[in-house]
Amino acid sequence: MRELLARPLASYYLIIGCSVLLLSLGLMMVLSASSIEALQKTGSPFSWFGKQSFSAALGLMLMWLCSRLPHRFFKWAGYPLMAIAILSLVLVLFIGSAELGAQRWIYIGGLTIQPSEPAKLALALWGADLLSRRARMGRIEWRQMLLPLMPGVAILAVLVMLGRDLGTTLVLFMIFLALLWVVGAPIKLFGGILALAVFAALVMIWVEPYRMARIASFLDPWADPQDGGYQAVQGQIAMGSGGWFGLGLGASRQKWNWLPHGESDFIFSIVGEELGLVGTLSVVTIVGLLGYAGLRVAWRAADPFIRLASAAVVAWIAGQAIVNIGAVIGVLPITGIPLPLVSYGGSALLPTLAALGMLLSFAKQEPGAREALAARGPGPAARALSWLGLGGRRGGS
Repeated sequence: MRELLARPLASYYLIIGCSVLLLSLGLMMVLSASSIEALQKTGSPFSWFGKQSFSAALGLMLMWLCSRLPHRFFKWAGYPLMAIAILSLVLVLFIGSAELGAQRWIYIGGLTIQPSEPAKLALALWGADLLSRRARMGRIEWRQMLLPLMPGVAILAVLVMLGRDLGTTLVLFMIFLALLWVVGAPIKLFGGILALAVFAALVMIWVEPYRMARIASFLDPWADPQDGGYQAVQGQIAMGSGGWFGLGLGASRQKWNWLPHGESDFIFSIVGEELGLVGTLSVVTIVGLLGYAGLRVAWRAADPFIRLASAAVVAWIAGQAIVNIGAVIGVLPITGIPLPLVSYGGSALLPTLAALGMLLSFAKQEPGAREALAARGPGPAARALSWLGLGGRRGGS
């Protein structure tokens, strides 16, 4: 294992492998979990699977494109992305649709856009470039850490909170805290901001009755299994029904109108029901390996922007996975955020795959990676183009 990890392209292949595995599993589980409800609502069991497959195809193209871009592009891209994220979060407050207590979707024709998802990528890029530019001799003054980073985070968080989306607000704070941790924020400053984030979360819970009800149902979902605790109870029933190896792919009973949002927020419970403990542990292991690969890129990077952006993306994807899985198994309150790469939803899938493509680009900056890629020769796509006479000159011609 040490010999494999010592190879220059270890991080690169880990990111590709884990991403493809999670995406493939997600497509398979979305088809299974959504088939019954899709058949009832649209007349075809493949409706939502088709939409997710289309989003996955676009996302893979975006991932490939981002993997080919230099890291300088991402340093520049954070600023327009941040402006677009703020503008779209303002628009969703006026023209967005409210569902399940949160106003976070914009419907344009047949498209559903959730602006808070690209905002995570925007914050990771903008914050990483901001801090890397202000770093001097590997150190940065704490006042420079907060201005204008903290006002920018506050603007995003307030706009998301106005849409009553607590889960996304927590993910934004995860990205913010990861940036501060990597840049070397003083522990008192880090602890103070963490305490402020916890206080803000408690205030948001206190002022919204439905969130108080969620906390009550989290503490004892079986006290009200037909109302407030219904989703949590049905998710636990699904997880408990799977046993070691599951009921079999497609054999879920909870997807027959028992478990709400089984294809999105609670898809991990369908994984547990159909694939058992082995399936859920496989998902956790792959997410852990993906997080490890991202941190490995950050650790081995010489450029401070790459280090900060990689850590922020890992905090976003791995942290969101922990919150989602924790809610499904009952150790965290339900927040309504998806499981990255697995849950249904193109608005979440596209920025996630773009971020992973960025990590692939960063992985090429590791010592010896470019030489190893050059020695590997052209990839399958380049060879296919060459066979068609579209990839430039072939050897001997």
